[in-house]
Amino acid sequence: MKANLITRPGYKQLEKELDYLWRDYRPKITEKVAWAASLGDRSDNADYKENKRLLRQIDSKIRYLRKRLDTVRIVDYSPKQEGKVYFGAWVKVENGNSEKKEFRIVGPDEIYNKASTISINSPMGRALVGKSVGDEVTVVTPKHENKWSIINIYYESS
Repeated sequence: MKANLITRPGYKQLEKELDYLWRDYRPKITEKVAWAASLGDRSDNADYKENKRLLRQIDSKIRYLRKRLDTVRIVDYSPKQEGKVYFGAWVKVENGNSEKKEFRIVGPDEIYNKASTISINSPMGRALVGKSVGDEVTVVTPKHENKWSIINIYYESS
């Protein structure tokens, strides 16, 4: 089962993106489409075609974001989470080769363009949930099976 969770900062980021697309970017592209359409024959009008394509992409993203914002569940930090890995935790792990990684466990909407996050739905995310410092987890992926030890857990309040 896939989690439909998001941190409060992640939710605000999606809202910000939706607001930008709806209030700023879409009106600018709409103006360009109207201008290009006013030039006449649209069949050979590259400006018109390209901006119409952009407008379709923007509208698709706006529909996606509106629907997504209605369906995700915001998870805020709770002091009850201390000492264990749960959604929103920053976790530092180390494997047998002394390779260390530190990341935050977040929802799937929050992982893009951020090297310091992993999805709670990922093999590592699922393996870590409910564990404590000192626990060892086995992360099974299609290519490997790796063992990691948890060396630190902390939370940032939103």
